[in-house]
Amino acid sequence: MTFDGLCRRATSRDLAVRGAFQPEPREFDEQLPGVRVGTMVLLGFTGSEQWGHYQRSAEASDGLPHPLDRWSRRVIGALASEFGGVGLYADGTPPQLPFQRLALRSEPVHQSPIGLLIHPDWGLWHAYRGALAFRERLPLIAQAAPPSPCATCADRPCLAACPVGAFSEARGYDIGACTNHLRGAAGAACVTAGCLARRACPVTPPEPCTAAQNAFHMRAFLRAVPPHIHF
Repeated sequence: MTFDGLCRRATSRDLAVRGAFQPEPREFDEQLPGVRVGTMVLLGFTGSEQWGHYQRSAEASDGLPHPLDRWSRRVIGALASEFGGVGLYADGTPPQLPFQRLALRSEPVHQSPIGLLIHPDWGLWHAYRGALAFRERLPLIAQAAPPSPCATCADRPCLAACPVGAFSEARGYDIGACTNHLRGAAGAACVTAGCLARRACPVTPPEPCTAAQNAFHMRAFLRAVPPHIHF
């Protein structure tokens, strides 16, 4: 197995290899007991490139809960079986790994002013669906990481775009203000087409996310946050 071969196969199975790194010896012993990890490879979405494949899947139309998570498990599980790795999933089920922190070690992403990781090509429009853990230390080509696009963005339109000021570099993310807005009539624009703060970012992928894709993720986000929580 080669890393390039894995990348090509993942693309053929409708997921993008987002990056990889070689962890410290025994770094994941607590989260993955009995699994010796020599290389961790992250998988996910870039813009809307993979979304159409998911939409045409059986999971997307069977009416059962958590269709995207189930699709991700099937696709990543097949890759794990084919390449002799261990499939790991970013759906909140054990073992839970800090995918955002792992991403910072895997590819040229940076923390944005609104907390989401920004990529120089895909902006804020990308996601991690899971990972593959391999015992082998696969040869990886080290590349110089470009600076964050936010470093030269003087206006920071993402911070000003939120109607309820839920994002602040000083205070962080006010999830209560955000979700209360989304559940009201005034939040319809964010729910149906995607977060206004995210959409204000000037860095956009070659194939931007569709409104349907954004709405799917916004509805999933709202289901995950109980409405009775107050912050």
